[in-house]
Amino acid sequence: MSARAHLQAEASKRILLTDGAFGTEIQNYKLDAAAYAGTLGLSKDQKGNNDILALSRPQVLEEITTAYLNAGSDIVSTNTFSANRISQADYAAEHLVRDINYASAQLARQAANRAAQDGRPRFVAGAIGPTNKTLSLSPDVNDPGFREIDFDYLKDVYREQTDALIEGGVDFILIETVFDTLNAKAGIMAVIEAAQAHGKDVPMMLSMTLTDLSGRNLSGHTVEAFWYAVRHARPLTIGLNCSFGAQQLRPHVQTLSHIADTLIMVYPNAGLPNELGEYDELPEQTAALVKEWADQGQVNILGGCCGSTPGHIAAMRKAVEGLPPRAIPHPPVVTRLAGLEPMNIAA
Repeated sequence: MSARAHLQAEASKRILLTDGAFGTEIQNYKLDAAAYAGTLGLSKDQKGNNDILALSRPQVLEEITTAYLNAGSDIVSTNTFSANRISQADYAAEHLVRDINYASAQLARQAANRAAQDGRPRFVAGAIGPTNKTLSLSPDVNDPGFREIDFDYLKDVYREQTDALIEGGVDFILIETVFDTLNAKAGIMAVIEAAQAHGKDVPMMLSMTLTDLSGRNLSGHTVEAFWYAVRHARPLTIGLNCSFGAQQLRPHVQTLSHIADTLIMVYPNAGLPNELGEYDELPEQTAALVKEWADQGQVNILGGCCGSTPGHIAAMRKAVEGLPPRAIPHPPVVTRLAGLEPMNIAA
């Protein structure tokens, strides 16, 4: 059975769980610059480059991944959110992009395989973040037409990362925290090309992030418009992550659950950060909020983003245990287009 079919089969039985945050968990280790840099001999300070830990401190990522699996995660992601040529340029580590992604994929794969010895399947999603560049918006307020990068360049950046993740053993590619829909489309194209080159099905998971309470991402798309802009990719899952806490995401989860004919995966922040940038929402609070979505049949996969911990995942597992998963709808076939707003053209 393919990874796609296997996940769909499991998701038809119960609400599945993905993992939680890596960044805030890594902070708990209080690593210094030397710990980040290891023996890699890089010219710039690596402190804060969480992705490089796959090479310099792999045991840290192994421990965090194992903690999420022990808490109940069915899917774990690779710690590769910024493991791309654009983001790694800030640390003069562009030449290590392939090694970082391959090593992180291997770490997650091995941890998932160990956990699956109990008879319950575990899956690995290769995480691809949005980079710190945008294709839709100019960084220069005096030149609206200026772009720092173009579509083909970003597609190639994503392709380099995707190839290494596939070779490292991931089941899916997760294009997450989509603040610019055009960036996501470059990622989609990279995955399609990589799948063809590797001669295999590489399922995609797409996850949008909202930048304001009106329910739009930075490039201006509503949740519904975003879905219409990317549904041609036939993603294995569509959903929302990061953004705000679960309370603020409620109406947008409801919207997406009614229109998307694929699995819904939502992993919100553990509330909103306090004035110190820390997250105070307790596992039981987050679990109670996401349980409301489960009670209403709106989700297939749940997890956590910034500020979430293995404790949050364990609380979610307990909260949704025994609840039926969302039934995938079959919306009527009409022409559905997307500008910043959706357009539905009836026959």
